Amino acid sequence: MKKIFVAGHRGMVGSAIARQLEQRGDVIVVKRQRAELDLLDQRAVRDFFIAEKIDQIYLAAAKVGGIVANNTYPAEFIYENLTIQNNIIHSAHEAGVQDLLFLGSSCIYPKFAEQPMTEDALLTGTLEPTNEPYAIAKIAGIKMCESYNRQYGRNYRSVMPTNLYGENDNFHPANSHVVPALLRRFHEAKLNGDSQVVAWGSGKPKREFLHVDDMAAASIYVMNLDQATYEANTEPMLSHINVGTGLDCTISELVQTVAKVVGYEGYIAFDSSKPDGAPRKLMNVSRLSALGWNATIELEKGLKATYEWFLANQDNFRK
Repeated sequence: MKKIFVAGHRGMVGSAIARQLEQRGDVIVVKRQRAELDLLDQRAVRDFFIAEKIDQIYLAAAKVGGIVANNTYPAEFIYENLTIQNNIIHSAHEAGVQDLLFLGSSCIYPKFAEQPMTEDALLTGTLEPTNEPYAIAKIAGIKMCESYNRQYGRNYRSVMPTNLYGENDNFHPANSHVVPALLRRFHEAKLNGDSQVVAWGSGKPKREFLHVDDMAAASIYVMNLDQATYEANTEPMLSHINVGTGLDCTISELVQTVAKVVGYEGYIAFDSSKPDGAPRKLMNVSRLSALGWNATIELEKGLKATYEWFLANQDNFRK
């Protein structure tokens, strides 16, 4: 049986990958909490891989957050992400691990990339300033995988997800992304009997959202593609693959759908004095589709499942 290490198994994507792998019954899923293995400690990571004789690695461990967190802690975002990636990828190579999947982010693409964003848009323009340190770390991870493939013949692949949401998301009121932030805001407004909820921006920008269970399924699918099929749909120096739905919606449509899912019936206002960000961010997923995988979880269905999970776990969230 293959021994598969899921780095970041307590996070949203890592936990989804671990859940799906554990359902297979033909693999051993190896997990370590931070107290057991500090991914920032190079020697500890190297010793772990040598001792455990891991066959595959899903590198889902990362320091993540929304705009506020990225703006407040840029040093931690670039240092911790670079260090985790460097330690895992290099130690995996030293221990002879042939197969690794690195999870990136759509923020690697230029702020004004042509829509929908294709994989070859990487490094063709200026990044969004608010999350540039995080994006640079993720770009370095992609290039590190490519470099080890090129020099040592490793099979280190990279997937770039669009905006993710779902079970085990971060619902912190200040440091969360748009979907969990809206779910919590509308939930609390319903409980408090608020007559109005104010959403930031004009509501006009368009965004794409992918449920984390789809992301996990895509990750496992890409990891296990045979080399010939994978290489036929990628370029030697452009090995990362976009993962998304190929569909987007306006922020206004998202807000209305979240309100419907939560059951909030008050007035929704948009504060256009707040920044909108890029007018559109949509991933071109034709490469992944050509490889035989497409998303299956429709947005409203995914939001309902996420809200149900939120209700069942809200006592555990940080205030």
